[in-house]
Amino acid sequence: MQQNGHMKIAVAGTGYVGLSVAVLLAQHNTVYAVDIVQEKVELLNRRQSPIHDKGLEEYLAEKELDLTATTDGRAIYGDVDFVVVSTPTDYDPERNYFNTSSVESVIADVREVNPKACIVVKSTVPIGFTRKMRERFGTDQILFSPEFLREGNALNDNLYPSRIIVGADKGNEEAQKNAEVFVGLLRQGALKKEVETIIMNPTEAEAVKLFANTYLAMRVSYFNELDTYAESCGLESRDIIRGVCLDPRIGGRYNNPSFGYGGYCLPKDTKQLLADYDGIPNDLIRAIVAANNTRKQFIAQTAVRKAAEKARKTGRFGCTVGVYRLIMKTGSDNFRQSAIQDIIGMLKKEEVNVVIYEPTLDADSFMDCPVVKEFPIFKERCSLILANRMMPELDEVRDRVYTRDLFFEN
Repeated sequence: MQQNGHMKIAVAGTGYVGLSVAVLLAQHNTVYAVDIVQEKVELLNRRQSPIHDKGLEEYLAEKELDLTATTDGRAIYGDVDFVVVSTPTDYDPERNYFNTSSVESVIADVREVNPKACIVVKSTVPIGFTRKMRERFGTDQILFSPEFLREGNALNDNLYPSRIIVGADKGNEEAQKNAEVFVGLLRQGALKKEVETIIMNPTEAEAVKLFANTYLAMRVSYFNELDTYAESCGLESRDIIRGVCLDPRIGGRYNNPSFGYGGYCLPKDTKQLLADYDGIPNDLIRAIVAANNTRKQFIAQTAVRKAAEKARKTGRFGCTVGVYRLIMKTGSDNFRQSAIQDIIGMLKKEEVNVVIYEPTLDADSFMDCPVVKEFPIFKERCSLILANRMMPELDEVRDRVYTRDLFFEN
């Protein structure tokens, strides 16, 4: 392989990670996007994004990309230089471990049809996974490269990366060369040209990913607990947070309280890191996982109390809690592991009536709660409205909205 030469690359998985990488690389290389969902493949071949990301939508529609989507990965793995694996690795609570079966399946297919291809794992995996795969398949042709993408902003975060990290065995010359080539491919597609790059051992690269996300979860949990204290004591949480964050060592990002962290990465990554600590002393990592549940319980208990108070004062509404959107943040289409889902479950245990406003959901119920798709109907049914993030259409019913969105950010 020639560094920065035209490559043939397969990308397995077309979620936020896989699709953004595929589009980035397809600007200068021949890329095959592989997915098991036929509908997603058809959309991509029509240059339509199957996920909500403004950058992806624009690039697919407007840029000249050498990109073809297919469901038949084995048919194209035999004729590529790199295979980027970005299939889902959901956390399995019973095994206390990421479910890496989809990643392992792709690796097995590639090794069978094209043992010369370099495999780059971008799915989030447990610490030590790459080393185990190299031992299992008897090859040094497996690298790990963590992604650092924000949901709904995935392509932009690849075009302007905060850093590029590739995990390759430092003692293996071929692995190091492959890592350098892959770094070159990512740099080639990026618009930001001065990017900090580190090539480290794969196990350390895996640790970077989990520790980075767990730090973000810790920061979310910290400001949520600050907010819990302030609200419980009748203090102005916004003023405290602003005063704290003016310290340049702390800074003003990731400080807006919420109902709890959720989404594709933080819940599963924190739990996986805690599992990786098995037998290793820790207090903080365990507390980060526990703190998120404590926050959701506080929000649920406060909602029950406020809903009852509103119902008594107005006499117009029954004690019904309305949930404004299931999504994690504005512009998202992701319901996965959203904090509000656990809060709904807690409210139901308290035998509170719950109605959900989610116009994007193609169903009449969710978690055995009615789903309303018209906001005027929704607002008339609720004594209290829970909103993780405040939106303009809620202004008219602000007196019935319970939110901890203090800075009105996504």
